[in-house]
This record gives sequence, structure tokens and C-alpha cells, in this order.
Amino acid sequence: MDVLNITYESFRHFADSWGLLYMLGIFLIVIALVLLPGAKKRARDAAQIPFNEDR
Repeated sequence: MDVLNITYESFRHFADSWGLLYMLGIFLIVIALVLLPGAKKRARDAAQIPFNEDR
């Protein structure tokens, strides 16, 4: 397959296989960041960002 001749079917095949693994990896990273120690403080600090101007 020529690299410059990418068809819809080849792109869809790539997205169905490697795209799924990529999205799974991102999902697992986000879950790990939420469950790590100290995540509660980071979430609380992030929730207060809109109110930083009022202080």
C-alpha cells in the first residue's frame, strides 16, 4: 500500500485497531491520575480556579 494513497477503508482499519488501543491507554492514564494519592487536593485546587480573581 502506498503511503500517499490512503483510502477510507485503510484509515478505518487503522482507527479500529490502533485507535482503540490509544484511547484505552488514555483512559487508563486518566483513571490512574484520579486514583493516585494527592488527587483530591489537585481536584480541589482546580475547582477553585474560577474563583481566583475574587480573592
